[in-house]
Amino acid sequence: MVDVTRIVIIGGGPGGYEAALVAAQLGAEVTVVDRDGLGGSAVLTDCVPSKTLIATAEVMTTFDSSYEELGITIADCSQGPSRVLSVDLGKVNRRVKRLAIAQSHDITQSVTRAGVTVLRGKGRLGAGGQHVDGSREVIVEHEDGSAESLRADAVLIATGCHPRELPDAQPDGERILTWTQVYDLEELPRELIVVGSGVTGAEFAGAYQALGSEVTLVSSRDRVLPGEDPDAAEVLEEVFRRRGMNVMSRSRAETVKRISARTDAAEGPSSPEAGEEGRVGDHVEVTLSDGKVIRGTHCLMAVGSIPNTADMGLEEAGVKLNDWGQIQVDRVSRTSAPGVYAAGDCTGVFMLASVAAMQGRIAMYHALGDAVQPLNLKTVASNVFTDPEIATVGYTAADVSCGKMDAVEVKLPLRGNPRAKMQGIRDGFVKLFCRPGTGIVVGGVVVAPRASELIHSISLAVDNNLTVEQVASAFTVYPSVSGSTAEAARQLHIRKREIPDS
Repeated sequence: MVDVTRIVIIGGGPGGYEAALVAAQLGAEVTVVDRDGLGGSAVLTDCVPSKTLIATAEVMTTFDSSYEELGITIADCSQGPSRVLSVDLGKVNRRVKRLAIAQSHDITQSVTRAGVTVLRGKGRLGAGGQHVDGSREVIVEHEDGSAESLRADAVLIATGCHPRELPDAQPDGERILTWTQVYDLEELPRELIVVGSGVTGAEFAGAYQALGSEVTLVSSRDRVLPGEDPDAAEVLEEVFRRRGMNVMSRSRAETVKRISARTDAAEGPSSPEAGEEGRVGDHVEVTLSDGKVIRGTHCLMAVGSIPNTADMGLEEAGVKLNDWGQIQVDRVSRTSAPGVYAAGDCTGVFMLASVAAMQGRIAMYHALGDAVQPLNLKTVASNVFTDPEIATVGYTAADVSCGKMDAVEVKLPLRGNPRAKMQGIRDGFVKLFCRPGTGIVVGGVVVAPRASELIHSISLAVDNNLTVEQVASAFTVYPSVSGSTAEAARQLHIRKREIPDS
């Protein structure tokens, strides 16, 4: 381990600030160059804000879907079976922003206490390339317009990404929105069109439906969440439709326009939204590739993201990018340029805060000569924060079907779980994958409320090469939803014996 090494980190998201903490602990002189505030988009505009919004939606959904079955009555409810609860979106969003800022402040305090220097500004690699002594130059453009040159023995790029925008669907921050702009809304969208059915689109569609919006989800694929377990996606889509969401499969949005119109004064107001002066309320129109037009009050664009790698001098410094502008890295976060590492969404490895943080830590362990274990994506646990949640770890059904992994599976519906019955949970399952013969657990899926908490036992099994027998023999609480994991392992113990090990 070196005594003192100069580390410059460009970007203060999970990949950046976690790397800074590790580097400081290992005795390096660390500088973080950050433009928006430590925590990055994960804390300020993406993960923390969206999951805070979803927390409110979760309460609404749980109550709406089960209060009658659980025997809860609402006094003086004159509206009968109509919606009992309502939400103040302005208040919700103010809480979202307050928590995000507080989390960013906590991260900043932690990093500065560790001895890290934080500079507010935009960083890029210097044009001079690598110096004779092996160091690199980083140019910092400060907020006041001044510039500063830093020398670093190793540089970590952790600049994240930003929402992708379509040429014919430009966000205006009021009616046509990206996922970073929804937290400025003061009133709940009456009719929300969500374009994109990946993780971001599905999470927001489910959340706003729970909060009370009429939601239309436009999906260009055959089903929602095309990258997730097919059985899990099927459950979620069925739940969405049952709760009243209009899911439009195999529908591609071509244009999104904001429409403002005035009625003819002689004819008078032409809609309930028309004001005293005959002005029709603003709305949006989404035109699909088949020519169909759908109308709503707001549109949320969730059509992917763009890595923040432009105008950073990366290619000039020898850093290779792929066709999407993502930085190419190996399993210890090295780029093609000596002394330059990268972590997080700008690499496109796995768009998860946990993976970004691990990439950043691994980069510093490697750069500073400490023991390092290369990134293993087959032990990554991920979660889709819909209701029900979808949590996964390890090898997937797609890996098995394409022959990438020879595995046996068991899927156990939650409707037979006693705790699930008590809580009024009807939808969801536990699925385990194991190697035939040996019974080593290689993957799993949980679809359930709080699946993000239930997946951990399966993650431990995958990470430690446990067998289904070991999982099945561990005690579980009765009654508990996690008991279904042990029961699935017991059933898989029998199932894997029926298929010889290849």
